[in-house]
This record gives sequence, C-alpha cells and structure tokens, in this order.
Amino acid sequence: MDLAATALPYAVPMRTRFRGITVREGVLIEGPAGWAEFCPFPEYDDAEAARWLATAVEQATVGWPEPVRERIPVNATVPAVDPERAHAIVAASGCGTAKVKVADHADSLAEDLERVAAVRDALGPEGRIRVDANARWDVDGAVAAIRALDRAADGLEYVEQPCATVEELAAVRRRVDVRIAADESIRRAEDPLAVAETGAADVAVIKCTPLGGVRRALEIAEACGLPCVVSSALETSVGLAAQLALAGALPELDFACGLGTITLFETDVVPDADSLRPVAGHLAVPRTPPVPDPARIPPMSPQRAAWWRDRMTRCAALLEGSPRR
Repeated sequence: MDLAATALPYAVPMRTRFRGITVREGVLIEGPAGWAEFCPFPEYDDAEAARWLATAVEQATVGWPEPVRERIPVNATVPAVDPERAHAIVAASGCGTAKVKVADHADSLAEDLERVAAVRDALGPEGRIRVDANARWDVDGAVAAIRALDRAADGLEYVEQPCATVEELAAVRRRVDVRIAADESIRRAEDPLAVAETGAADVAVIKCTPLGGVRRALEIAEACGLPCVVSSALETSVGLAAQLALAGALPELDFACGLGTITLFETDVVPDADSLRPVAGHLAVPRTPPVPDPARIPPMSPQRAAWWRDRMTRCAALLEGSPRR
C-alpha cells in the first residue's frame, strides 16, 4: 500500500485548548477498504507512532470485525474551562455522563472543584461524572484531590489515570473508595496487561488507535478482564470511526464511551451529514469509515505536511520490519 500516494495532511483548529494543543494535526490515507487516519501526537517517537499507523492500515485495507450493537452511549467531554462554560457544554450535550478534565496546571484543585460542581448541576442527580487527571498527581495528592472531587461531584463514577505509574495507581486504589480507571498505563505501556495483573485499576480505558488496531484492542480487552471504556485519541471522524467500531465489537460495554470528541473541533474533515457528532447522547456504529471532503480539510503548511509524510514513511518502514503476528 503506497501511503504517500493518497496522503492528505490536515490541521484542524480546536474550540478550546485540549491536552495542551490548539490545533490537531494528522494525515488521511485511502485504501481498498476506505479512508483512515494517522495522527499520533508530535511528541511520540516513531516506535509508538507506528502502532497508530497499524490502526490506519487495518482500517484502510481490511476493515473491522462485525459489531454486536448498533449504537454507543457517549459522555460529554469538558475541557479545563470555567464553570459557566462547563455547565453550558454539558447542558447542550444531551449526554447523561460527563468526563471532566482536571489537574490542568499546578494548584488547579479549587478550579477543578468549581468545574465539577457546575457539571453536577447541569447533569442533575442521576447523571454520572468521571474526571481525568492525565497522570498529573503523585499518590498523596491524588488521594486528597479524589476525595475532594468526589464530594464536589456528589459521587464520582471513576477517576481516570490519577498518577503516572502502575505502582502509583495501585497505591491510590487501595486508599480511596472511588473506582480507578487506567488509560496511559494501558495504551503507552510496554505491557498493557500489567494494570490488571497488579490490581491497579477497576476500569480499562481502551483506545484502538494507539494500540495497533481494533482487533489488537479487542485482544487486550479480553486478556485484561476489566470492564472497558472506549475513548477517542482526538481524531477527526475518519479515525474516530475505528474507535466506534471497537466499542461496537466489544462483547460487553458497561459504561458510556468517550467518543463525542468531534465537538471539540472547530470543523471536521467530512461532510456535515457524515460527521460523528452525538445525537441524544449516542453515536451509531459505522460499518465503513466516512469519506473526507477535500474542500473541508483545513490546509497545512508545506513544511509541516512534509514533516508528516516523512514521519509516516519512517513508521511504515518499522511496520514492514516488525514480526508478523
């Protein structure tokens, strides 16, 4: 498959700074099974980025397993914004679950508590709130913050990746009554099953894009034996379709998934009718990827486009040299 022949680089502005970025970059590629997306974050090395390319190659060449459900409940995603904006995001989302970003900067706890309280007000007493710290706390800081956030939320569904290491997650889990979910400790780990083997988490956050494809993610989900939540890796609708395919193929799905993230972008790369935006808190499971509209793809500078093509070529060479599964 000649990846460079169909490569369409894009640079999509974000509505709000999210994960420290204001513009999401990547490359769209076409294969016999449809379009796919290669969008590892710039700081990732080639070995890690090659797994993202493996996901794109699977999507573009062989497609996905058959789903066992037709639609997926999703959570609203609340960036590190002020309480008024957080309330408005959740109220407009139609979702019964919200994931709230916390620990965006040092000494953010007071802001985090106000944001979580605003989300509870928007959801009402029956809604579910989960928070994501992106591994920003140490163990003692995590324990204190989780207890405070649990009170502000009037009960948290779970806390995602409060600390960086598996050992730290296990230590926090022993000291709090709130469920712990692992994200980075699965998708960026040499051994993605260590979380389950060490009793470090109650929930596994699975993202097929950085794990090497839908089929590989299904294998990891089965092996870890934990309840799974499928979450996006901040893709456009082209790449997000693979995450929905994963959520649709999981044998069990007990939690709303973090797949309503197109609302974080100023625009999408596909026509409006094909954009994967939640309706009434749900997304349909696609059978094939949506097709990008070249007229809607925000341009990238020639220098940056060349950087992405070179990166994709290096990652493709790594995949060609890797042992066959």
